[in-house]
Amino acid sequence: MFVCAALQLARLAIPATVTEAGRVFQAEDGSPMEIIIDGATSTLDLAFKAEVEGASGEDLSRCYYCLKCSAGCPSALAMPYQPAQMVRMVQLGLKDQLLESPSIWYCLHCETCGARCPNEISIARLTQALRQMAMDEKGDALQGEAGIQALRTLSENILTTHNISADDNSQRLMWSENLESVPEGLESKKGAHSLYFVGCVSSFFPMTYIIPQAFVQILEEAGESFTALGGEEWCCGYPLLMAGMGSQAEETIRHNVAQARDLGVSRVVTTCPACYHMWKHFYPEILDEELGLEVTHSTQLLAELLDQGRVQLKEVPRAVTYHDPCDLGRKNDLYDAPRRVLGAIPELSFREMSDNRQDALCCGGGGNVETFNPDLVGE
Repeated sequence: MFVCAALQLARLAIPATVTEAGRVFQAEDGSPMEIIIDGATSTLDLAFKAEVEGASGEDLSRCYYCLKCSAGCPSALAMPYQPAQMVRMVQLGLKDQLLESPSIWYCLHCETCGARCPNEISIARLTQALRQMAMDEKGDALQGEAGIQALRTLSENILTTHNISADDNSQRLMWSENLESVPEGLESKKGAHSLYFVGCVSSFFPMTYIIPQAFVQILEEAGESFTALGGEEWCCGYPLLMAGMGSQAEETIRHNVAQARDLGVSRVVTTCPACYHMWKHFYPEILDEELGLEVTHSTQLLAELLDQGRVQLKEVPRAVTYHDPCDLGRKNDLYDAPRRVLGAIPELSFREMSDNRQDALCCGGGGNVETFNPDLVGE
């Protein structure tokens, strides 16, 4: 048993030299197993694997260390412990080393690892659980880390102002002020069929205003019955999950679902892939109940409107390509709707990227890595 543990540690290729003192032992009274690496004693928490598997829903015993996750990870070279190493560290019980490592915060949650893993193990779900444990159990010890401080500031913004940028949340529809005419019932119209959940970025970042502006004009032209929450829309909560503060996301989740139900809408439609993923999967998971609402991405709705002949498109004589967002593609297998919309535009020449669909490259901005380490994203 001890020899096996030592061999597995050697396979980890942990950046430390295991000398002849690199031995594993267990006290006679049955206290936790320990490993000595370069003179420092580390405890092996034998309950760590079960704890992580319970929190993440991942069966880590299926990993046979093929390293495909590490080979495909966009940020692996910056990680002290790469994805496959993190899995093995959980299996061995190296809890303190892993929870105190920046590796768990460098995961972009792009799911390239899961797409390449023969056993479909999700490093994203693993690191989400590890981040929550790190914040819950190592919070004080992590206080001095600049990246942790940045994540705490982001989380405080969301919890106090209900958006990621600490703006006045009542101004969530400021993007509509530049429209020639604001759609009737844009804010909190009861009885509308669809609720457009705009998201923080499109609500407060001027460079993205064109997204909600264009979308609502299309919906209005198609005669779709829709509305938005305005100031009653709170951040979807996804950044809180990525910051290891999932337990604090429940309030914002319950608020958004209650607002949608109060308006009596039948479906929620988003333009933001992360908001879509959050509503589609994490909302029912965290609330432990069915939402009673259809959750749709804007490209799916646009494809539906085109199929129904409710939208007429003009010619666009140019060549374009499309980048599959990780939250929409690998996480939700939503590849066809965007291409159907592009294919319906007259005279448009659509050209696929060499890396597309399941193999699409991550943009580098996910998983709160941009907040934790902006320099890494730039690289």
